[in-house]
Amino acid sequence: MEKNREFDLSVSTYGVARQNNYDVVILPWGATEPHNLHLPYLTDCILSHDIAVEAAVKAFRQFGIRAMVMPPVQMGSQNPGQRDLSFCVHYRYETQRAILSDLVANLHHQGMRKMLIINGHGGNNFKNMIRDLTVEYPDFMIATGEWFKMADPHKFFDQPGDHADEVETSVMMYYHPELVNLDEAGPGKGKGFKLEALKNHSVWMPRNWGKISPHDTGVGDPSRSTAEKGKRFAEAVTDQYARFLNDFAKVRDEDELYE
Repeated sequence: MEKNREFDLSVSTYGVARQNNYDVVILPWGATEPHNLHLPYLTDCILSHDIAVEAAVKAFRQFGIRAMVMPPVQMGSQNPGQRDLSFCVHYRYETQRAILSDLVANLHHQGMRKMLIINGHGGNNFKNMIRDLTVEYPDFMIATGEWFKMADPHKFFDQPGDHADEVETSVMMYYHPELVNLDEAGPGKGKGFKLEALKNHSVWMPRNWGKISPHDTGVGDPSRSTAEKGKRFAEAVTDQYARFLNDFAKVRDEDELYE
C-alpha cells in the first residue's frame, strides 16, 4: 500500500502534519487475537487502518476534505474462551475507555472537533464511552462504525462468515498478500446458538469461543477468498466512508445533524 504521510500518522512526520489543517481525525481500532491459522493476530488493526487510509485519500481527492488517520489501537474486547488462546489479549471496558478519553482530551486541546472511529473488531463497543465523552466535550463529535458493515458483503462474496472468513481474508489478500497463508487455513466451521432469540439477535450474550470454534478459531470458510473480491469490497467500503467524511466535515454545529 502506498505510503501517504499527509494522511497516515503511522508514517507521517511533524514536518508534514503541521503544514495542514485537518477536518476529521480517523481512529482505527482492532484487537490482538488469532484469526484462524492463516491470518496475523493484528488482522483487525491492519484492515481497519488500511481501510481508513484509503478512505482518507479518497475524501481528499474527491472532496478536498483532509483527515488524519491515527495509528490503530490493538486493545480489543474478547469473548469468553478467547483468553485461553495463546497471546490473545482481552482489554477491559475501563482500559478502552481510558485510551479513548486520553485521545479525545489531547485532540480537543489541539483544536480538533470531529473523530470517526473505524472499528475492525466485532467485540468492541464504543457507544457508552462516546455518550460519556459528549458530556465532558459537548463540542467534540464522535462517530463510530464497523468497516465490514459499510457495504453488503453478500453482494461481493460467496459465503461471508464471521471471523477470519472469506471477507477478512480477501481484503487482507488485497492489501497485504504477503501476510496471508491460505494453504494453512482451517475450514472455519464455527457453531451458532441453539436458542432462537439468540440466533435472531433479539437477545444477546457473549459467545464462548472455545465452544463455537474449538479447532482453528475461525467462523466462516476462507477457501474461496481472492484478492479481487477483497479489492472490490474495499473500494465499495472506502467510497462510503469518503462520502461520510465529506458530509461529517461540513457539519458546523450539532443542529446541522438533524432534519
